[in-house]
Amino acid sequence: MPVLTIMPSGKTLQYNEGMSILEVLLAAGESIGTKCGGKAECGSCHIFVHDGRKSLSKVQRSENEKLDTIVGVGAKSRLACQAKLGGEDVTIELLGFSSGF
Repeated sequence: MPVLTIMPSGKTLQYNEGMSILEVLLAAGESIGTKCGGKAECGSCHIFVHDGRKSLSKVQRSENEKLDTIVGVGAKSRLACQAKLGGEDVTIELLGFSSGF
C-alpha cells in the first residue's frame, strides 16, 4: 500500500489509490485549511509536493486557475483537494498557513 509522507513532521499515512491528498489528511485528523469543501475555490489547501508528483493526477483547469491567484506558488504547488493519489509514495509539505484568499 502506498504511503503519503507529511513534512515537516515526517508522519506517514497509508492510502488507497484515487483518494485526494485532502481526503487522506482529513481522515488522519491532520489540520489543513479547507473553506470550499474541496472545490478548488479557496486555495487554502495549497501544499508543496516534493516526491511522487508523477503519480498524482494531472492539474485540471480549475486547479490551475486557482493556483494562479495564490502568492508563493511554485513548480511543486498543488491543491490538496484536487491532487488524486496514484500507486507510488508521495511526500508533501504542509505550508502551515492559509495561502488562499
